[in-house]
Amino acid sequence: MTSLPPLHILAVSDRNGLDDFIAVPFAIYRSDPNWVPPLRFERRQALAPAQPLSEHAQWQLWVAYRDGKPIGRISAQIDQLHLDRYHDQTGFFGFLEAPDDPAVFNALFATAEAWLREHGMARVRGPFSLSVNQESGLLVEGFDTPPYLMMGHATRYYERRLLDLGYAGVKDLLAYEMGLPFSRPSNLENLLVRFAKDIHVRPFNRARKAADLEVLRDLFNDAWSENWSFVPFTEAEFAAIGTELLPLIPADFIQIAEIDGEPVAFMAFMPNINEAIADLGGKLLPFAWAKLLWRLKVRFPKSVRVSLMGVRKRFHHTRLGPTLAYAVIKAGLPAALRMGVERAEMSWILEDNQGMRNIIESLGGEISKRYRMFDKALR
Repeated sequence: MTSLPPLHILAVSDRNGLDDFIAVPFAIYRSDPNWVPPLRFERRQALAPAQPLSEHAQWQLWVAYRDGKPIGRISAQIDQLHLDRYHDQTGFFGFLEAPDDPAVFNALFATAEAWLREHGMARVRGPFSLSVNQESGLLVEGFDTPPYLMMGHATRYYERRLLDLGYAGVKDLLAYEMGLPFSRPSNLENLLVRFAKDIHVRPFNRARKAADLEVLRDLFNDAWSENWSFVPFTEAEFAAIGTELLPLIPADFIQIAEIDGEPVAFMAFMPNINEAIADLGGKLLPFAWAKLLWRLKVRFPKSVRVSLMGVRKRFHHTRLGPTLAYAVIKAGLPAALRMGVERAEMSWILEDNQGMRNIIESLGGEISKRYRMFDKALR
């Protein structure tokens, strides 16, 4: 029996290492038609040390090499905002990719867990790539369709390998998909009529972009503040989102509800960029950039993702809560239909957020994917 070449786990410390880190999933998923190759330049930007997340978090990336070839990867990160909020000595892992080989998984996790212990962590949770406000959860159901924008894909064996390493599932995140136009449930329509005089819904105002971005950030941070593992968006993080994504979004894809002039709810339809980049192989040069621009500006994607949405916390257990959520979703529908959008994903939704799940299901949404969070005590 021929033995395999030795396995080496190396920390990413330069551009070449980062390129190897980004390249790993291209080999893992080369025969998977549902994987969407990310744009390599975008991944470099997302993992740059200067990104806003670095103001309150530190992380390390590693690549597993065998015979000089990158075959696996993992990250470990510590978020000071999480530690300040929860005081639980919990660090995180993310960007997991590896072949179905226990030795590779063992080596990657041993390395990431050792780094977290060295930095004083007593528990590890993930996957977060890199934070709870970015790509979260391991796909455990729904492997047979491509992921939407900023949602992950995975192989079927990843969950088994995590369980073998002593990790346990702690929270499920759901993706719902629905056709557009969606159903208009009579109970929500009646509530909307009842509160019509109180609720004013308007689109995002590009003329006051900075102010409206702060409105969205404040609403999100308030609405999500009691959710599992919540960490607030900083001003810099939300400004970066605006810089990257607003040029791709019609202003009326973002709707803000107000009561007596106070912003109380919002919703954003994000064009499903994965639909436009799926066949580009992760590259924009020499000519793919023109193809991508045409697809986004002329032949708009046929699907969108509701990735950012929130209703102020004080309305969560009132009749106004679901009314406000429905009001902003309904207000964005004409804009989506105008652009030829046919399907929407609402993700991610905590499995125990029954109120939001009831609203989505009343609109005709069905669970399309399930993502799972895992954790483990570090001994």
